[in-house]
Amino acid sequence: MSVRLKLTLSYAGFLMLAGALLLFAVAVFLLQQGWLQTNESGKVRVTPGTVFVRGFAPTAAGVLVFLLLFGLLGGWILAGRMLAPLNRITDATRRAAAGSLDHRVHLPGRQDEFRELADAFDTMLARLEAHVAEQRRFAANASHELRTPLATSKALLDVARTDPDRITRQLVDRLSTVNTRAIDLTESLLLLSRADQRSFTPEDVDLSLLAEEATETLLPLAEKNGVTLHIRAHPATAAGSPALLLPLAMNLVHNAIVHNLPGGGTVWIDTDTGPDTALLTVTNTGEHLTPERVSTLTEPFQRGTDRTHTDQAGVGLGLAIVRTITRAHDGTLTLVPREAGGLRITVELPTRRR
Repeated sequence: MSVRLKLTLSYAGFLMLAGALLLFAVAVFLLQQGWLQTNESGKVRVTPGTVFVRGFAPTAAGVLVFLLLFGLLGGWILAGRMLAPLNRITDATRRAAAGSLDHRVHLPGRQDEFRELADAFDTMLARLEAHVAEQRRFAANASHELRTPLATSKALLDVARTDPDRITRQLVDRLSTVNTRAIDLTESLLLLSRADQRSFTPEDVDLSLLAEEATETLLPLAEKNGVTLHIRAHPATAAGSPALLLPLAMNLVHNAIVHNLPGGGTVWIDTDTGPDTALLTVTNTGEHLTPERVSTLTEPFQRGTDRTHTDQAGVGLGLAIVRTITRAHDGTLTLVPREAGGLRITVELPTRRR
């Protein structure tokens, strides 16, 4: 049976029960008032002068039949009205299952259980639509980024094949650089996929040690770019994976160095603790960024500046990896543009294992 039919029968049943109880109460009242009396054998007899009581039983039966029909009809109508929001949600679910994610329920009326369900469903559809759109952009951008080094490698190899005598160290170095970039991109894609799967066992990780390691590793790059690194590492233990949190710190510091002022830039690396959280904050000088631009920087292959073809520019997945690793640790990632130019990025991770 459908839910509507079940509700209809329930309404009618309760109405019949209420009617029967009402008629029983009337009969008891009549007995108490002497309108109906029972003899020694237990049979009910009508007292003289109460002629209208003779029709009580047929009238009661008629009332019950009316209540039954009225309950079925009214219950069917009321059940239909109550289940109408579910029909709209079901229709939206079918459309979403068919691939249409731009449809919303937009249930009108007061805030009740159905309205909350519809609003939650609309929120889920909006997030799902944004996620699917992001994945499509990611696939298109990844294909483009991978095609560039592969096409360059093919062109260099074609030159070497047509004229072997022209194979020079410069060509080999160029081919090595292109190949290294393709490897870096592939490794970044693998790291992004691994972080998104959350396939790790949380353990205590001191973010200050990871920040110091990332700073020491990237110090030559900072010196080459004329960027000064300042680190204030206070013990900050988070629950997570060292294999994932180290790339997180490395990507944050690398991003701050590369996307900085052409000369005389500064990067501040800070670790601290909050209420049940460990914080890693990386702040850098640089170009002025609008809040709208900052909101897109965590998407794959999005960069804050136009300097995307330098040797240390990265593959455009740094902050996307940071976001994915942070989300895998149930943390919070906050990006705020500095008024003087540059960016402040804060990663807040829980200190307790979940």
